[in-house]
Amino acid sequence: MQSRCAAPKVRRPSLRVRRGPSAQSQLWDSLREVEDQETRVYHPQMNGLVEFLTIVGLVEAAFLVLNVVYAIYLWGSGIAPVLLRLGNGLATRKIAIFASGDNLTSLKALLVGSRLFKSRNIFEVPQARDIECAEGASIYLVYWPDWAANIDDILRHKPDSCALIVYQPYDQGRIPEEQMKQLDGKRHTAVTNFRGRLLNDIVTSIITTSYEKE
Repeated sequence: MQSRCAAPKVRRPSLRVRRGPSAQSQLWDSLREVEDQETRVYHPQMNGLVEFLTIVGLVEAAFLVLNVVYAIYLWGSGIAPVLLRLGNGLATRKIAIFASGDNLTSLKALLVGSRLFKSRNIFEVPQARDIECAEGASIYLVYWPDWAANIDDILRHKPDSCALIVYQPYDQGRIPEEQMKQLDGKRHTAVTNFRGRLLNDIVTSIITTSYEKE
């Protein structure tokens, strides 16, 4: 029989060994602490630099917007009206050609062939008795050899706002001095010796005389 006075069994507590942080973990923790310290030191300076660069970028963007607006203003106040007047002039302005025979046919073909002028906007005035056919034209194109004797009739009939372009071929002599002075006394008058200059003079006349029509 087992003795009742036997000592009871005592449970021994289990010992769990807690391992400390490894050397690698300690190294990473140290690096993080160093990085946090550097961030705390340099972060205010970086913020100031970023803010400065942001302000500079905003100023540059504002200047760019102002330049675009100014360019649009210049286009709208200067170039656009000229192009509008030129377009309207090419589409609606009437041109009277003072010439006869083949010269008349050649000059009309020059204008129509440029595709700048429409045939219905070109009036033909072959002789002095047909000068009334130029009524309503805003540009007179005169072939000098055919109309030298009747230039006075053209000048009397020409409105002050009407452009006069005199074409005197270089190989057919010069316009007399007295008549050159007479032409020079009229507004919007040009004299050319080159056929290639006619279109340029006509386009220029359309732009300049369109301002006086307003």
